[in-house]
Amino acid sequence: MPEFTGERVIPNHVDPDLWNEHYARYLFATRLSNRKRVLDIACGSGYGSAELAATALAVTAIDKSADALAYAREHFARPNIAWLEADATAIPLPDASFDLITAFEVIEHLADWSLLLAEANRLLAPGGQFVVSTPNKAYYAETRKQAGPNPFHEHEFEFDEFQQALRAVFPHVTLWVQNHTQAVVFQPVVRQSAADLRMEHTQADPASGHFFLAVCASSSQLGAPAFLYLPSSSNVLRERELHIARLEEEVARKTAWLENAQQDHSALLAVHRTQTAELESRNRWAAELDTQLTQTAVRVQQLQEELAAEQQSGRQTAAAYEAKLSELDTELSERTQWVRDTETRLGAEVDLVRTHLTESNTLRERLDVQLTERTQWALDLQRQLDSVQSRLDGYLASRWTKLGRTFGLGPKNSG
Repeated sequence: MPEFTGERVIPNHVDPDLWNEHYARYLFATRLSNRKRVLDIACGSGYGSAELAATALAVTAIDKSADALAYAREHFARPNIAWLEADATAIPLPDASFDLITAFEVIEHLADWSLLLAEANRLLAPGGQFVVSTPNKAYYAETRKQAGPNPFHEHEFEFDEFQQALRAVFPHVTLWVQNHTQAVVFQPVVRQSAADLRMEHTQADPASGHFFLAVCASSSQLGAPAFLYLPSSSNVLRERELHIARLEEEVARKTAWLENAQQDHSALLAVHRTQTAELESRNRWAAELDTQLTQTAVRVQQLQEELAAEQQSGRQTAAAYEAKLSELDTELSERTQWVRDTETRLGAEVDLVRTHLTESNTLRERLDVQLTERTQWALDLQRQLDSVQSRLDGYLASRWTKLGRTFGLGPKNSG
């Protein structure tokens, strides 16, 4: 069974007053449905479509809720009813298909309600009638002061706005005011065969009406008689007494609930006081912790600044060391080159001395006869050689020569 939300009427599952005000609208429409092709827009649980089908030639009942249509098929199936899942603002049926179209309590549920009127006008055959109803915005707001606005309603109408919206689409519009009124009934105990109705001839007041109902058509319509539905359960005084009794039971339940709620409130209040004291204690602890964190953050900032200064100083020192190392590398390179040049020059001198020695020996062998004369010259030459050798030994023993050998430069020491 579809869930009852207050917006979808399900027979035997709603308050009698609510049922009667919805059911009466379909009884109003059955006076116009005899042997006609009828479209029931937003048919809901299907009870109204079944009522129309009792006199209509055929009824097409549409609703966008698959659950509602399933319920309608199960409980209100009739040979001349076709059930169709469709949206009221986009009905997939051909133009001019129906002689009577009903749309009860649906227009206020649509954000773009003008599309419903356009669809009804499109689907209505020449001479056909469109019956539409909606709650009175002013009265409805008054009855829902405590509950608040209806969450299912997109747009509610006051009388003038409703009338203007209909006349903008349909040339001929006849309006009724639907009220749930009190009546004095004289009903025979035996089964009656007829009824005599007398109504006061007073003008209906749209401002105080519960609902507005209109019959719209493209051609002129004849007559607009009042319609009265007197349900079998219409003993208003008895219904009010039962309603008051239910309200009293509800008040008693709510009073008990309120007392329990007050006890719960007192217990919660005690818990709240305890939690408040604990919270204040924790807030103080948090404040102290926050102060410590602030001080720590300041110290961390100071240390970061000191570290940055130390890093800058370290970078400057490293740069100075790099510059000094570069200078020493240049100096070492220059001295190494000097050692190489000196080694080359001294090597040439040694080779020259050796050549002179060789020549001297040759001359000594060849000039033995001149030995005496040349002895003095040889002694002088020996002294020169000793001097050169002394210089060479001094060079080989020098710190620069040893440094060159350390780095693999200069001649090897044969000694």
